[in-house]
Amino acid sequence: MTGKAKPKKHTAKEIQAKVDAALTNRGGGKAGLLDRIGVEKGGHAKWECPHCKITAPDVKSMQIHHDARHPKIPFEEEKLVNRHASTVPESSKPRPGVR
Repeated sequence: MTGKAKPKKHTAKEIQAKVDAALTNRGGGKAGLLDRIGVEKGGHAKWECPHCKITAPDVKSMQIHHDARHPKIPFEEEKLVNRHASTVPESSKPRPGVR
């Protein structure tokens, strides 16, 4: 039983959440950078803009990018580069745990 001003001990759930936050790759740093730019596994971004080489995870996001950045050029879905089709992931390499 705790007193009024005494802090309670840390729960197992709270400790596990801290351990998980410290040890799980959230996508930042060097591992996350390689994953975002798609050097080895194609990254999470599937589509690449043929004009400026920026990547997007889906066609809708790429269309929003195209309308904002390239308004004078008509959007053609067949010209988008599918980065996942060109990169074959190796099964021996660990995949990052990005949430």
